[in-house]
Amino acid sequence: MLTVSELGLQYGKRILFDEVNLKFTRGNCYGVIGANGAGKSTFLKILSGEIDPTRGSVSLEPNNRMAVLKQNHFEFDEVPVLDVVMMGHEKMYAIRQEKDAIYNNPDATEEEGLHAANLENEYGEMGGWMAESDSAELLSNLGIKEDLHYRLMKELSGPEKVKVLLAQALYGEPDILLLDEPTNDLDALTITWLADFLADFKNTVIVVSHDRYFLDMVCTHVADIDFRQIRIFTGNYTFWYETSQLMARQINNRNKKTEQKRKELMDFIQRFSANASKSRQATSRKKALEKLNLEEIRPSSRKYPFIHFKPARKPGNQILAVDKLSKKNLDGDLLFNNISFTCNAGDKIALLSRNSAAITTFFEILAGNIEPDSGSVDFGVTITAGYLPNENTEFFTDENDLDLINWLRQYSEEKEEQFIRGFLGRMLFSGDEVYKQSSVLSGGEKVRCMLSKVMLEHPNFLLLDEPTNHLDLESITVLNTGMKDYESNMIFASHDHHIIQSVANRIIEITPNGMIDSLLSFDDYIKSDKIKQQREALYGELV
Repeated sequence: MLTVSELGLQYGKRILFDEVNLKFTRGNCYGVIGANGAGKSTFLKILSGEIDPTRGSVSLEPNNRMAVLKQNHFEFDEVPVLDVVMMGHEKMYAIRQEKDAIYNNPDATEEEGLHAANLENEYGEMGGWMAESDSAELLSNLGIKEDLHYRLMKELSGPEKVKVLLAQALYGEPDILLLDEPTNDLDALTITWLADFLADFKNTVIVVSHDRYFLDMVCTHVADIDFRQIRIFTGNYTFWYETSQLMARQINNRNKKTEQKRKELMDFIQRFSANASKSRQATSRKKALEKLNLEEIRPSSRKYPFIHFKPARKPGNQILAVDKLSKKNLDGDLLFNNISFTCNAGDKIALLSRNSAAITTFFEILAGNIEPDSGSVDFGVTITAGYLPNENTEFFTDENDLDLINWLRQYSEEKEEQFIRGFLGRMLFSGDEVYKQSSVLSGGEKVRCMLSKVMLEHPNFLLLDEPTNHLDLESITVLNTGMKDYESNMIFASHDHHIIQSVANRIIEITPNGMIDSLLSFDDYIKSDKIKQQREALYGELV
């Protein structure tokens, strides 16, 4: 058990949270949520002891072991990959190093030999004799091939390092597992494996993530940072969000009687429990929901932007034809080859690839910014495409360093300041924030500006390359709804499982050896044996 007592954190006059009292118990997974800047990652650092709170304390039950997902991807560059994983169990690894040093010392004394034998017994009791095979299994499950297990960390790519550090945190069944954005740089199949792993995990997990699918899959509770407090609610993220929205609507409707409000909440909880019946943890969640104190639920103080894409005109019969498209990178390696498809009315296509550079290059070709090596892209004459690129630096250069009113005015037919200010206000730029220079915006603020630009263009075809990058959960949730409600065509790429599953009616995966074009849902796509065989044929290896 992990206990937080009278915890407070303050920077100058700014109070992140105060008088926080919590207990994190075995068998539960807690998703820490809160607006950007609320202190989610900071809270995990306090729990791990990396930083000290202003007041209060954190106590770990005696003999319990805590593991933390490391954020420094260069910390272990000179260490073999397999060793990095085993280092996740610090005590076991220290014993391994000590006994091996004695065994490798030809001048070791008899006393040292006896000490090594005792260490060997202790090492075995900890499960050390299976350490290498257990570490290798974790790595393989996370997609790290066996030929990489004995290389140095510095020889791995960024996403591969992320997976190794994740394996390090998971190794050895820690009593408390702290994970800050564990799905970053993970592909959909690996995220699904991790979600299943944590759903079966018998100890305590505390996780920060912007991935709603992941939070819904693994969380039994939500720890919400709001109103300068951290409060624990039963259920996953979707349950918390929908309950909070329901409470907000009820508060706005002052005339409703208390008993009617309570009945609406109970009906909602029953529906949620029924929908959760497919979950591995459905039984424990349902029991917890039955004990839920409705008086504890309150609406969130967080604000949500307005995201709604409205096409200026309906597309004609000819929408998009891609014919035998191919492109190599600067090193001459194929990014994709022989890609052909026709976009039909109503298609919302999720674009997949193992190589993120391939996806971005594909979007740049569709947007007309770069030329393919071969093949063609033909949009219908009635089509106007709105493009949200993965990299938006060129829109926020020193040469284009305008305040937000004038920045957005560039892309709006309506030039009146009152209209621009109103639009910015709906995208959560209110008051004096509209006079901020575009060069000082955060990553999330830039994406909200780019979304505003696309909305004001009123396109009838959307090209969205990782639109959730830098956005908080609130903005992602609203963007998801905007994409679902969009009444025209789109091609998009995203690491957000929930967005792909709820928006896409078609999936296209591009590879250097061809493509897969499927009408399956995303969940069915990643589970399909037929698709798996197609992918293995295209990649020339087991996947």
